[in-house]
Amino acid sequence: MAELPTPPTPTLTAIYAAYENLQGDGFREHLGASLIGKPCGRALWFDFRWVTPSRFSGRMLRLFETGQREEDRIVANLRSTGATVLEVDPETGRQFRVEAHGGHFGGSLDGVALGLLEAPKTWHVVEFKTHSIKSFADLVAKGVVKSKPQHTAQMLIYMHLTGLTRAMYIAVCKDTDALHIERIEADPEAATRLLDKAKRTIEAQHPPARISDDPTWFECRMCSHHAACHTGEAAAVNCRTCLHSTPVEGGWHCARHDRRLGAQDQRRACARHLFIPDLVPGTVTDAGEDFVAYRMADGSDWLNDARQKEAANA
Repeated sequence: MAELPTPPTPTLTAIYAAYENLQGDGFREHLGASLIGKPCGRALWFDFRWVTPSRFSGRMLRLFETGQREEDRIVANLRSTGATVLEVDPETGRQFRVEAHGGHFGGSLDGVALGLLEAPKTWHVVEFKTHSIKSFADLVAKGVVKSKPQHTAQMLIYMHLTGLTRAMYIAVCKDTDALHIERIEADPEAATRLLDKAKRTIEAQHPPARISDDPTWFECRMCSHHAACHTGEAAAVNCRTCLHSTPVEGGWHCARHDRRLGAQDQRRACARHLFIPDLVPGTVTDAGEDFVAYRMADGSDWLNDARQKEAANA
């Protein structure tokens, strides 16, 4: 009889691999309302410009799926109290969406609710989040506004762009299954500041300054863009990291080809792709229509040459 394998078993490895094989690049076509509360403007710009693709382990991807599945349970919990909860827009049959700035900023609501016991006659934005036990304890101790400013910003945007005046935040502790529920009011001034922040991010031709130049700073260490921002790792090759592309009303425009770019075009990029110089860890020493030459931070020279790429693809 064959010996039983020790963990991790082939089955476990295969389950996680299935999740990893199905994950995409994580790039959103818009700057998300769920991100706008980030404290680092550079990280937001990197998000919008598709600098770093997302890659997660199978375990983490399964954990994200668990959080998504929890939403159905919370909706059922709310309905058991007599509340009316709409997860989709009756007019479209899809999630409620909000957008601004030519479609470059927006997000999808978890839902809206009426008949909540705290204020039965008031429609609320409802936002669902799952937390680790440490995160949940901090939330309970401080409240969502102080503990989770990014989640608060998301709800402020949703209220502002839907015209609703209240939001209910429902948090679940993944370790204990405990619930935490609180409401916040709309704040038009704060929401306007967040919309202005989104507009600056979208329109910026250059990335803003880092929140810290210290790569060991805690917010930097936890950032998905740490390598590209602090250690000079190459940015992803796509139209949004190319110096020829610009966000325009309802989409993106390529100056090199003088045409609008679809979502798939943006992901593929073309042979004439040239990195936005701010994304290269060096100083520009020469440039032409289809090349940019750099003196790199380590003293070497590098030529970002679209002519070579075109010749290779010919």
